[in-house]
Amino acid sequence: MRPQDIIRKKRDGGELSREEIEFFVSGVTSGDVAEYQISAWLMAVFLNGMTDAEQSALTLAMLHSGEILNFKDIPKPKVDKHSTGGVGDKTSLLIAPFVAAAGACEPMISGRGLGHTGGTLDKLESIPGYRVNLSLSEFSAVLDQCGFAMNGQTAEIAPADRKLYALRDATATIEAIPLIVASIISKKCAAGLDAMAIDVKTGSGAFMREREQSRRLARALAKTGNSLGVRSQALITDMNQPLGQAVGNSVEVLECIQLLRGEVSEGTKPVLDLSIELAARMLVLAKIESSIESARARIKQVHESGAALECFRQNVEAQCGDPRVCDEPERILPLTDKSFKVESPRSGFVVKVNAQEIGHAIAEAGGGRVRVEDEIDPRVAFIAELRIGDEVRAGESIGVVYSADQDCGQHAAVRIQAAYEIGDERPAALELIKEVIE
Repeated sequence: MRPQDIIRKKRDGGELSREEIEFFVSGVTSGDVAEYQISAWLMAVFLNGMTDAEQSALTLAMLHSGEILNFKDIPKPKVDKHSTGGVGDKTSLLIAPFVAAAGACEPMISGRGLGHTGGTLDKLESIPGYRVNLSLSEFSAVLDQCGFAMNGQTAEIAPADRKLYALRDATATIEAIPLIVASIISKKCAAGLDAMAIDVKTGSGAFMREREQSRRLARALAKTGNSLGVRSQALITDMNQPLGQAVGNSVEVLECIQLLRGEVSEGTKPVLDLSIELAARMLVLAKIESSIESARARIKQVHESGAALECFRQNVEAQCGDPRVCDEPERILPLTDKSFKVESPRSGFVVKVNAQEIGHAIAEAGGGRVRVEDEIDPRVAFIAELRIGDEVRAGESIGVVYSADQDCGQHAAVRIQAAYEIGDERPAALELIKEVIE
């Protein structure tokens, strides 16, 4: 076999065999397939798609390109969740201690923010000292001690995905559903999971903005996960506005710790509600609970009793962070008092929000990455004070931008003001959870 023959076959709309896909992925991993050949193949897949059989074969080949973790010594079901990303999407910081305190084990391999979306690893690194570069032995030890561990993708886990993902970004093939599925499921299966809940975002702040696109992705993810022996279920959830109030690394950690402490407001309640729902579904998939109702009750119990907060504290300490962040988050986290008000230009109701633009504004101000190599200022943030459907008067606050840099803060405030559409009539309420995909 030759790489160019495989590229040509997919370019012409043919179906690749399992052997051809394994050969190509092996060449990606070893370096025998050149980057320009990988790029051509990615575009051929983007344009022509893949059958279910091709998608499963690609996922398996990427999974077996590296090490598959084994946590059999930990006698608990292994579960995780994946989100396709959005603005203010911080549920991982709640879900992990929720399911761990409820008796599951969560080996979470997380990513960093790029573009308009935030990354779990960047949020965690806002906690002074917190390590997200654990060795596999350290990762396993933390998992055994705390019930969950959060780490970046190591060189041993799905190495083919690391190369393919970097080139997908460079070749504008990020949105190809077969490539998304193979990337996500290969990494999750490499973590030795028994079950997985998948949160597929839809709306103005999602990668998949259209509902039908999101539905196709959700079905493909759940189907592929189940076909590989990981009990999987997907939810399609709203991303037409920031999830909760906080957008930015330190403030998102602050919001989650406040929620774990039972300090819930109307603006932050959607984060808690979605986290409870996803965590409950993980317990059912893991066969810890037999019904979604009993699973929700169990998650609410570990939340309200403080068990989840204590679990989070143990993890922070185990991953070398400052555990005082659970008691004095405003003092321990890097925050700034320098603020810039985002005013409503007119009276009326919030009818639409361009969540993606808010994410880009915060990233450009230093709170995220425009390029992979960019440094992040964890203090840069936006706190939304209004949600879709809220009434506002001209000159009243939509929210507040935080930035130590005057010019960056003012520019972000202008961009975010333009991201809010104020109309004369109150719009219909948005459903947070739009659909469940079995």
